[in-house]
Amino acid sequence: MPESWTRTTRTRRATRPLAALLALPLTATGLLTLAAPAHAVAGPTAAVTLGDSYISGEAGRWMGNSDATSGGYDGTDRAWNGSTADPSTVYGSTYASGCDRSDVAEADSAAGIAQQSINLACSGATSANVLRAADGGQSLKGEAPQADQLATVAARNDVKLITLSIGGNDLGFSDVISTCAEDYLIWDSTCADSQQSAIEAKMPAAMAGVGKAIDDIRAVMTGDGYAAGSYRIVLQSYPSPIPRAAENRYPESGWSRASTGGCPFWNADSDWARDTMVPEVSDRLAAVAAAKGVQFLDLRDLLQGREVCSTATQQATADSPPSATTSEWARFVDSGLTSASQGTTQESMHPDYYAQLALGRCLSLLWAQGSGNAACRNTPGQDASGMYLTGS
Repeated sequence: MPESWTRTTRTRRATRPLAALLALPLTATGLLTLAAPAHAVAGPTAAVTLGDSYISGEAGRWMGNSDATSGGYDGTDRAWNGSTADPSTVYGSTYASGCDRSDVAEADSAAGIAQQSINLACSGATSANVLRAADGGQSLKGEAPQADQLATVAARNDVKLITLSIGGNDLGFSDVISTCAEDYLIWDSTCADSQQSAIEAKMPAAMAGVGKAIDDIRAVMTGDGYAAGSYRIVLQSYPSPIPRAAENRYPESGWSRASTGGCPFWNADSDWARDTMVPEVSDRLAAVAAAKGVQFLDLRDLLQGREVCSTATQQATADSPPSATTSEWARFVDSGLTSASQGTTQESMHPDYYAQLALGRCLSLLWAQGSGNAACRNTPGQDASGMYLTGS
């Protein structure tokens, strides 16, 4: 159980006098109509995040990218202590399990929402890992289904916001990335057509899973005595970690795009991922959010101009340290050709340290906005403080 969970005591509700019970309205069958119990915990307010690697904090270890082969990789490795790397300084105990909840994950980077943040997301999670066990939910990496964990958190805290990122693994994002990279590195073929078909085949079940996860989250909160209007649920989408072909600073031919840039994708596949796949997934998630009556945070353009290999960014070097204004905001692909094994493969193509600060800022802005959907974007040349919302 995370140490950040605050132990509180549920207050007892006073027994209603008989006269008060007799005064309650009757249903058509003559039975008493009893209101749902009110949430009665004097715990701290809390903001909770659920879902997969894009919200757990995967890749939060890295401040941009570097092609260096040793040491702290030109200052990009936050886990480097001067003599060795200790990823647990960034991911805590979740590095051992692979959930990889970083210290700058969205829940922790957001400000002004609640007294404490609680990150229950886990890298690799699908919608089945969010559902309650009673509804077929599955454990992941030694942890109970996330909705069951939420039930404990909601009972001990006054939860105000629940943010969910899920669906990407149901759609096979990691398979898409590996297939497209292999097509560039090995097979000299493009992946767009085959992967578009694969995603379309998985889309109905994936979106149904997202909807069911939202239903289970609501059921948990209702079961813990929360009124419908006492908390908010936000469903968010995914950003593209790679740029359009015209915005890639490395040539398509040759090996620099893979060996130096860490973005081993053909131009046609890059354009498909950036302008077809990511928008389509965002639109489908927005439709689920609308159907379920929750807020939607559109992140499709979060990394515009900050992607891996983008012309507007650069890698860190010994003479040019990492910077929030010039470095890439996503982790490059560790293809085996790029700098011998920096970190882990599962960190590839995820928002890095800078982007996670930006994600936290987006969530803070949405909270302050109140109701309504929004899209979050960055301001060129600025750090996370330049994030802003537009109508979704």
